[in-house]
Parts: sequence; C-alpha cells; structure tokens
Amino acid sequence: MERGHLILFPVPIGADDIDVSLPPANKALLDTCHTFIVEELRSARRFLKRAGFAHPIDDTQFLLLNEHTRPDEITHYLDPVEQGANVGLLSEAGLPCVADPGSMITRIAQRRGITVVPLIGPSSLMLALMASGLNGQSFAFNGYLPVDRQQRASSIRFLESLALKQGQTQLFIEAPYRNNQMLQSLSETLHPDTMICVACDLTLPSQYIRTLSASSWRVEREKVNLHKRNTVFVIGR
Repeated sequence: MERGHLILFPVPIGADDIDVSLPPANKALLDTCHTFIVEELRSARRFLKRAGFAHPIDDTQFLLLNEHTRPDEITHYLDPVEQGANVGLLSEAGLPCVADPGSMITRIAQRRGITVVPLIGPSSLMLALMASGLNGQSFAFNGYLPVDRQQRASSIRFLESLALKQGQTQLFIEAPYRNNQMLQSLSETLHPDTMICVACDLTLPSQYIRTLSASSWRVEREKVNLHKRNTVFVIGR
C-alpha cells in the first residue's frame, strides 16, 4: 500500500485574513485529510470551518500536540499515513514547526521516511523581516526574552552585540500584554542609533510596521499602543 503524506498547513495569523493567507491549492489539500494534528482543538475546528472544509468536522479526527505534549504520546499519530491517508499538521497561527511545537511530529516523520509536504502561507517572522529594512541575509529568531527586568536588559544588550558586530538581524516576540513594556525596554537599553522594527497585526487591516532608531522610539513609542496586539520586534543596523 502506498503511504500518505504529512502535510504542513500554515494557518492565517488573524481572523480577518483567510482569503489572503489560504491559497486555493492549500484548500484543495485540506480536503484530502481526515486527521489533523493540532495545537488547540477549538481554534483548529474554527479554522477548518472558515476554510470551507469539505467534510463534516465532527467526523474528523483531531490529535493534540502542544508545548505540554511528551514525545512518547505522539508515536502513533502518523499511523494513518502508513495506511495510505494524508495527515495534516495545523499551527495555532502562521507556519507549522516555526516557533511552534509541530517540529516534534515532523522529526518522527523524517525518521520513519514519511514524505513531509510544507505549504506556502503566512509567517509573522518573515513578514516582519521583509518589511523591516534590516539585513535579511543573516538573522536569528530568539523566541521570548526574559521577563525579569535586569535579565531582559542583559539579553537585549547581547542581541544588540550580535546585530552590530556580526550584522545578524535579531527577531523576538513578547506576550501581547507586555508589548509596550518591551518597546520601552528596547528604546531605553539599546544604543541610540540601533534600529528597531515594530511589526504588529501583520496581514490584518490594523497592520502597523515601523522601523526607527532607538532614540526616535523614545519619543514615538508614546504614539502607538501595542497592548494585546500580536507583535514581532526586530533589531539590527
């Protein structure tokens, strides 16, 4: 029997961008799957409904994979692939396996020789980098910085040293309710000439992308409210 595939489906970043972020080819492949590996059940069901999924959602199998899942809990998730079925992997938002726990299952697929099919879709990290005007030849994503104020400042200075000495653009994110505090920390900790890009609500009507020096952000940050808005921070030169 011919094996199926593990298909990596990017999910729109926000509720309003389904038509922008879901290519027709992805939609056609969604309809070939009856099993999905998902980070959160409710949002996965909501995405499939918005995408016009062709099959009854109540008859669809959902397998949970999130930050709390242990590797030994997912060893059977790809069994349908061995029986000839396609299995879809859905991120909570954006690209599967990038700042996302989905890499646990793709690692298993690679070890078992299962074909992994990555699809085109939105990535807040790449969109922010594209629009920032900072170096796109060498860059790194650093996840979340420490919450402790002193440790966060130390991490900011370390990332700045990489950006300035190696020309490596640095990207990171913050819990949405701490975004304003992060921008304050960046503008006050970085060298005045270091560039900061703030990329917020990407792909949505409220999208905001601005790159300014740290010294300029000390003034401009009072004019923008990032509270509870999904934001990517980018620093470089």
